[in-house]
Amino acid sequence: MRYDVAIVGAGVCGALIARELSAYNISVALLERANDVAMGTTKANSAIVHGGFDAVTGTLKAKLNVKGTALMPKICGEMNVPYRNNGSVVLAFSENEMETIKTLYDRGIANGVEGLEIIDGARAKELEPHISDDVVGALFCPSSGIVCPYELTIAATEVAVTNGVEFIRNCEVKSISDNGGFYTLGTTAGDIEATYIINAAGTHTDEVARMIGDSSFEVISRKGEYYLLDKSYGYLADHTVFQCPNYMGKGVLVTPSVDGNILIGPTALDVSDGKDSIETTPEGLSTVVERAQKSIPEVNLRGAITSFAGVRAHLASEDFLIDWSAQSERFINVAGIESPGLSAAPAIALYVKDLLKEKLELSEKANYTMTRKAPVRFRHMTKSEREALIKKNPAYGRIICRCETITEGEIIDAIHAPAGARDVDGVKRRTRAGMGRCQGGFCGSKVVEILARELGVEMNEITKFGGESKIIYERTK
Repeated sequence: MRYDVAIVGAGVCGALIARELSAYNISVALLERANDVAMGTTKANSAIVHGGFDAVTGTLKAKLNVKGTALMPKICGEMNVPYRNNGSVVLAFSENEMETIKTLYDRGIANGVEGLEIIDGARAKELEPHISDDVVGALFCPSSGIVCPYELTIAATEVAVTNGVEFIRNCEVKSISDNGGFYTLGTTAGDIEATYIINAAGTHTDEVARMIGDSSFEVISRKGEYYLLDKSYGYLADHTVFQCPNYMGKGVLVTPSVDGNILIGPTALDVSDGKDSIETTPEGLSTVVERAQKSIPEVNLRGAITSFAGVRAHLASEDFLIDWSAQSERFINVAGIESPGLSAAPAIALYVKDLLKEKLELSEKANYTMTRKAPVRFRHMTKSEREALIKKNPAYGRIICRCETITEGEIIDAIHAPAGARDVDGVKRRTRAGMGRCQGGFCGSKVVEILARELGVEMNEITKFGGESKIIYERTK
């Protein structure tokens, strides 16, 4: 089949672009090299919806950050994605750093960020009682927030698929040939034809661009390491707590998640040993703790339930690259989407749609939806709501994940949703089964069993995250 548009990469930008385009009378394919959406930068970042005071005024980053942050509450509401407007503070530990705070304030005002305020140490301590006594002042940004990046991506993909977009997993693009009026993409899932290509391949956007002869940019893979703390440490921070940024990024932060955990990190290290290098290191994790304790001294590893690393796509230009390729009138690059890429993603999707409108006539479908029904979240229900749900379907009465109170019914829903879960991590990201204190130690085997049953395959075919990440190999008895 020949598609009007092929989107390469099902991260948050690719998924939101697919959602926007799914409202129109065009055929769209969303291609993902992994076994699920949100498997690159999207699955491992700080989950911050930035206010927009950090990006340099006049850049695409600044413009799309502020617009995307303003759009985020509406989009999350439409798709029933957890979002919280918790605000942020940038801490200063010296008068020199207060000069940086003033620069950020002036930049934020120029960028159109509303409600910014420079506060003294006492006011900062009122907002965040657990911050260091060494804080002399801060920038307070009430417009920033937190979101679940992979749930946002999952929801956008579900909406897109419901509207007719074809989601193709395990579909790594290996070559692209231009046939004049259309492209042929040679992929691990077979050849795919498309008139237009949107290149949203994250840290691999430069490689995909080079397949059409576009060598105009190079992606630097920048790794960041994190610790996730148990919910019992949720009291440590209510706002997102930053330190003054430097040329490598926004520094180590301490922030709540939308689910009540505390996240600390990231480091920032440009890596040359592969663009998908997500191994954590003792040195990196030690740096995370040390720098987080500078902001909030009570941070400690007794609360750590997991550590992880993610990579983001950095360009030497220090800005997003979102434009038609100079090599082709039918190829759009969406490159260098590092922080504040998540914040900007809703605006990036609209920006790409407007670019496409320059070349392709887009007429709205008679029937489409931009909304997603709220998934069952048993853990948030009242006793009477739970009883009514169990009476309707007993599967919701069987608790699989005790740490997070996740039921069998929720796991079944996640598997059978549009673009549903096909592996253990897919279930984990959709339901939180395995995200608690024991990290799947008790529920993992049951999740494997449910996946195998619902997908109609043998248990030894179930993987952790696709590929060769098998959990069970063969029977021993």
